[in-house]
Amino acid sequence: MQFKKWLILAVCVIAMVSTAVSAEDFPAQPITIIVPNAPGGGTDISTRGLVRVAEKYLPAQIRVVNRSGASGIVGTLTASRAKPDGYTLVMATVELAILPHLRRSPMSYKNFDFLVAPIAEPGALIVNSKSPFNSVEEFMAYARQHPGKLRVGNSGIGSIWHLSAMSLKDHYAVKFVDVPYSGGSAEAIVALVGGHIDAVTVGPANATAQIAAGQLKLLGVMNDSRMPLYPEVPTFKELGTDLTIRAWAALGVPKGVPESRRLILQQAFSKALQDPEYVDYMARQGIVVNTADTAAVNAMIKEDDAFYKTLVEGLGVQ
Repeated sequence: MQFKKWLILAVCVIAMVSTAVSAEDFPAQPITIIVPNAPGGGTDISTRGLVRVAEKYLPAQIRVVNRSGASGIVGTLTASRAKPDGYTLVMATVELAILPHLRRSPMSYKNFDFLVAPIAEPGALIVNSKSPFNSVEEFMAYARQHPGKLRVGNSGIGSIWHLSAMSLKDHYAVKFVDVPYSGGSAEAIVALVGGHIDAVTVGPANATAQIAAGQLKLLGVMNDSRMPLYPEVPTFKELGTDLTIRAWAALGVPKGVPESRRLILQQAFSKALQDPEYVDYMARQGIVVNTADTAAVNAMIKEDDAFYKTLVEGLGVQ
């Protein structure tokens, strides 16, 4: 009888030690981050830069795998179905808060726990530098006087920048032609530089090079405060229109990853976000790193999900 008690105690001790060692050894194999977009885009570039810096703080190889398709659904769905062991992450984008309300996604933000969000960039109204419009007021006044004449490009129907354009029309009670580009923001920017459209609604980082080269100009940003990189550009809010739209990229794990492992990942990537090397890297892309903590990131995503649900229903987007 005494032997059995000692045997049970020994088994319990071994189990506890094994669990502790397992937690301490994480990560013990390469980590994969799925980017649900094609290589070379903003999400991909920012993720790869983050990985290079994060390997200083995480004793494991980190691999970036692109799984594009269906506005990010393919890669994000792959991540949601991965084993919840902390070895598969996803750099989800704001479409995760939009597509479920368009009935185009079988999952939502609720399928993930998010760690950090390196990007939380506001939308902007951008025109060609040769455009006669030098302010949001001038642009909207013309749109009001000439309904349906202006052509505004976006990154595709149902995308974040399509919704931002529709929000502008709704807030200002104007009409202009939406021009969606299947090639995304990059294609819309090329069209604007070429004079094929009158404006675009995208994040400023999408047009950093063209703005710097004097080919394009920013009229206004959809943010609560002015952007540090463009302090001279007013917000729509200060112009009297309470319009805040942001495109984020958030690093998350599928639901079910043990808290101890989430904490290890969270701490490593949080340090990487604040590393001067990454901050400088992102500044060269025209992006100010979002260093919000984990609680704030998850709150932001929940808030945006509710916002886009209301917006999609209110605008009747299909």
